[in-house]
Amino acid sequence: MNKIIDQMYRHDPFSQWLGIRRVDEGEGYCTLEMTIRPEMLNGHGIAHGAITYALADSAFAFASNSRGRKAVSIETSINHLKPLNVGDVITAVAEETSLGHKIAIYHIRVTKGEELVAHFKGVVYRKEDQWNL
Repeated sequence: MNKIIDQMYRHDPFSQWLGIRRVDEGEGYCTLEMTIRPEMLNGHGIAHGAITYALADSAFAFASNSRGRKAVSIETSINHLKPLNVGDVITAVAEETSLGHKIAIYHIRVTKGEELVAHFKGVVYRKEDQWNL
């Protein structure tokens, strides 16, 4: 596992509260999964959009910082494609699609099994600061 992501996750109580499980990770990519719980539902009885967003955002953060330079989000967007219910296990796969000196772009697919349930795009600013391990 990636030492930077280890450090980030240890200091990320929100991702821990979500019950995020780290599946696979390396430089420029990260795969996470989690299970939808009752307290994550909205007034329609389906998962709140912020839950899917949060999982994708965590995968985005971990992937974009995994190379050693600190990266901060400057733009994100999400398309919610399918509703989610209690007990659904969802997976977010973050992949780096463009890596520049200052700017990097990531696409995150959120799936339930083989079904695409959300698509997230994120852009980061890559700071000069390095992670201290």
